[in-house]
Amino acid sequence: MMIKLIMKYTTDMEKALEQSHGMNFAEYERKLSNRMKVERKREKDYEQSKKVVAEATSQVHR
Repeated sequence: MMIKLIMKYTTDMEKALEQSHGMNFAEYERKLSNRMKVERKREKDYEQSKKVVAEATSQVHR
């Protein structure tokens, strides 16, 4: 059973996906393993960003 993603995306989104993750949207939507790889990296980047913001905030409020 194949599940087709129904998503609207722009050329800028396509370009960002290619630059950040080395795949185009067709590759992203084709395989669940590709989507999971991208989403894991996005989650990791988000968590790192939260740490940087928390650290910067604590430096400002000293």
